[in-house]
Amino acid sequence: MKVYTTDKIRNVVLLGHGGSGKTSLCEAMGYLSGITSRMGKIQDGNTISDYSKEEQKRQFSISTSVVPIEWEGYKINILDAPGYFDFVGEAEEALSAAGAAIIVVNGKAGVEVGTEKAWELCEKYKLPRIIYVTNMDVDNASFRQVVEDMTKKYGKKMAPFHLPIRENEKFVGYVNVITETGNRWKGKEVVTCEVPEYNKPNLKICRDTLMEAVAETSEDMMERYFNGETFSEAEIRAALRTNVCDGSIVPMSMGSNTLCQGVYTLLDDIIKYFPSPENREIAGINMKTGEIYHADYDFSKAKSAYIWKTIVDPFIGKYSLIKVNSGVLKQDDMIYNLDRDIEEKVGKLYVLCGNKPVEVPELHAGDIGALAKLTAARTGNSLSTRATTIKFGKWEISTPYTCMRYKPKDKADVDKISQALQKITHEDLTLKVVNDAENRQTLLYGMGEQHLEIIASRLLSEYKVEIELSKPRVAYKETIKGSSDTEYKYKKQSGGHGQYGHVKMRFSPSGNLEEPYEFTQEVVGGAVPKNFFPAVEKGLQESVVKGPLAGYPVVGVKAVLYDGSYHPVDSSEMAFKMAAIQAFRKGFMDAKPILLEPIATLKVTIPETYTGDVMGDLNKRRGRVLGMNPLQGGRQVIEADIPMSSLYGYCTDLRSMTGGRGEYSYTFARYEQAPSDVQEKEVAERAAKATTESD
Repeated sequence: MKVYTTDKIRNVVLLGHGGSGKTSLCEAMGYLSGITSRMGKIQDGNTISDYSKEEQKRQFSISTSVVPIEWEGYKINILDAPGYFDFVGEAEEALSAAGAAIIVVNGKAGVEVGTEKAWELCEKYKLPRIIYVTNMDVDNASFRQVVEDMTKKYGKKMAPFHLPIRENEKFVGYVNVITETGNRWKGKEVVTCEVPEYNKPNLKICRDTLMEAVAETSEDMMERYFNGETFSEAEIRAALRTNVCDGSIVPMSMGSNTLCQGVYTLLDDIIKYFPSPENREIAGINMKTGEIYHADYDFSKAKSAYIWKTIVDPFIGKYSLIKVNSGVLKQDDMIYNLDRDIEEKVGKLYVLCGNKPVEVPELHAGDIGALAKLTAARTGNSLSTRATTIKFGKWEISTPYTCMRYKPKDKADVDKISQALQKITHEDLTLKVVNDAENRQTLLYGMGEQHLEIIASRLLSEYKVEIELSKPRVAYKETIKGSSDTEYKYKKQSGGHGQYGHVKMRFSPSGNLEEPYEFTQEVVGGAVPKNFFPAVEKGLQESVVKGPLAGYPVVGVKAVLYDGSYHPVDSSEMAFKMAAIQAFRKGFMDAKPILLEPIATLKVTIPETYTGDVMGDLNKRRGRVLGMNPLQGGRQVIEADIPMSSLYGYCTDLRSMTGGRGEYSYTFARYEQAPSDVQEKEVAERAAKATTESD
C-alpha cells in the first residue's frame, strides 16, 4: 500500500442500527476499490471486516475493524463499527479515531433506535456525517420516508444530495440534486438520462434548500443569491464542504450494497465533503513544560500517536491500533509510552485490512495503522518521543453494569481462564473481571447478557477453555438486632493430652456496620488467662467470615468476654478458639439475627413516553423512586433506590420496555434490613445448599 500524506486521508466510521448494512457497504467499497475481486457475503462468512469466528457464526459485527480504501489518489480508512448496543464500547473506540461518520439506515426498516444512538454519538463528538440509505433495490424501501423522518427529528439540516429513480418497482438510477441531472446504471457504468417528471417537484425543493445553505456561507454569496444569480458547480461544492464539515448540513444519499449501486458516488462524496485530518484539531499536554501541545495532525511537529484499540488474537497475535496525531512515524523508530513509562522500538509498521496486516514504510499524521508486539501497550496509551513527551486525554468508554458469575467447567483450567480473560479485557474495555472474595465468587461485568455469552463462547473457541455463567450471589450481610448471653464449654478427652476451653460471652449490636465485630473482655480474677484472649478473638475472626444465619459475612456485632474457666494442663489456644466459635454461633442466633441487603442508587435515562412503564417496573422490583429530572430532547432521568438483587436482568428488561432507548447506571448506596420473605428464602436456600454441597 502507498504512503499517503495528511491531506489525502479520510477517517470514516460506519455507524447505525444492527443489521442496517454497514458491513455489506464496507464490502461493496472494498470490491469497487479493487481490494477484493468478488464481494463477500455476511451469510457466507467471507467479508473483509467480519473475520472472527464469532462474527461469522452469529452473522453480525462484534468488534470494530479497519478497511483502508484507496480511491482516486486518496486513502479512506473505513472503520466498520458494530451496531448492537452490547458492543457500544467498540463504536466509541472507533469514534476516537474517526474524523467523520456515515450513518447507515436500512431503507426498508427506516429510522431505528440505532440510527438515533449513532446521531447522538456524532453530536456528542461533533463529527460531520452523511446519512446513507441502503437496500434501495428492495421493493418497499423508501428513501423519501427516511428523509421525512430524519427531517422531522433533526430539522432542516438534512439535505438529500440524490433522489432515486424507480421504474417498474426497480431502483434503476438517481437524480443528482447539485447538477440537476439524471443518471442510470448500465451494468457497472453510469449514463446520463432525463430527470423523470415525478422527480422534478422534489428536486426543486431539495435544490432550493441546498442553495439557501450555500448562500449562508458568506455575505457575498448571500447577496448574489438574493440578486437571483446562479452559483457555479465548483462554488456550490466548496460551500457545501464547509457546511458539511461544520455540521450545518447533513447530506443524504442512497444505494444498494449488494448491487454496488450508489457506492461509487458515496466514495466520491467522502473525498469531496469530509474533512482531512489536517482540518481537525487535537491537543495534549507536553509533560516536560506542562503546556498544552497542539498536535493538530501536523506532519512537521514531533511524532506522537494514540492507541485507540488493541487486538489480541491467538492466531494473528497482538496489534496496537494507532492514530498518528503529529509527525511521521517510521519503521524502527523509538517511541516512548508515557502511561507505562517504557520506551520501545516500533519495528515494522502495518495497516490492517480486516485481519490482514499490510506492511508500510511510514505513517503520516492523521493516518491509522497498527504496531505489533508492543508488550506493555494498552488501549488509551499516548505514544511520543522522550524529547517531546505528550499526554493525550483518554476517550470516554461506557461503563459495564450487567453482571454474571462464572465458574470454570474444569478446575484445572483456572489459570488458563484467568490469562485468557486478561487478554480479552486488554481488547475489550467494556469487560471487567471482579474477584468477590467476600462472597467467594468471580464476576464478569459487560454491556449486556449477549456480550457476556459471546465472551464465554470466545473463551471456548479461541482459548479452548469453558466457563459456566450463572446468576451472581447477592452480597448480603448478617447482623443482630437484639442481645444475648451465652456460654460454651469445649471439652475433649481422648486419652493422653485433652482439650478444655470455657467461655461466657455477651453479644449485642455494635452500631458500626463498617466493621465485622468489636471485641472487648471484662474477665476478673483470672477465670480466663490473658494469654487466651487472642485465641478467643481469633475464633470470632473466623466466625464472622461466614455467618450462622445464611453463610454471609457478619457485620456490626459487639462481643464481650466476661467469664469462663480453664484447665491448667488441658487448656490451649485451640480449645478457646473452638469455644469462642461455638459461643458465637449460639449467641448470634439467640440475638435476633437479620439479613442486610445491599441497596443501589439507580439512574434510568429514558424518553418521557416510557416513564409510566419504567416506574411500574421499578415498583415491582421493590424500588423507591426518589425523583425525576427532565432533560433536553424530551428525556427523563428517574432516580430510585433499589435492592441489588432486583438489578439482575435489568439491562434486557429495560431495553425491551423502551425499544433499546433506555440507559441506566447505578452505584452502591448502603445496607438495609431485608424484608422477612427475602430473608426466609435466603436462609432456606442456604440450608438446602449446605446439605448438598460445600460452597
